[in-house]
Amino acid sequence: FAINLVASPGAGKTTLIERTVRALAPKMRLAVIDGDLATQLDADRSAAAGAQAVQINTGGDCHLDAVMVRDGLAQLPLEALDLLIVENVGNLVCPAHFHLGTHRSVLVASVPEGDDKPYKYPGSYRGVDALVLNKLDLLPYVPFSLHAFTEDAHLVPSALPVMAVSALHGAGI
Repeated sequence: FAINLVASPGAGKTTLIERTVRALAPKMRLAVIDGDLATQLDADRSAAAGAQAVQINTGGDCHLDAVMVRDGLAQLPLEALDLLIVENVGNLVCPAHFHLGTHRSVLVASVPEGDDKPYKYPGSYRGVDALVLNKLDLLPYVPFSLHAFTEDAHLVPSALPVMAVSALHGAGI
């Protein structure tokens, strides 16, 4: 089973992956394909959390594509995996237009980005199967209306499940 995680840079995808891997690793065999413009940092973090990890550097492209993911899959023992998480390049707009062949797509938004993002970037919220709102621990410090965010999120794709979490502190995971 494969999940594509998309989000803006800094929304908390890698931290969410680390928490998820640590929670599921005792019960499931996990792998992560980490997409980024450069560096091995995210794959190193995923591996340290307990997943098999492959880093794909796009060399400047603002998204992963199916060919890149296929090349990453060739480096993994697929028959020995239960869950594959694809961490797409940090970008809220570009990845929405490239289907990777995953079973589900999840958008990770964060409180510091603002509560208007579902309204401003509806194309990014269309076609995702779930929405994770991260960095709830920052609500006391950032002007953000949870109601406005969830109302806008539900206006864009109908009945989109919204999960509110703090990946840093583990709340909601």
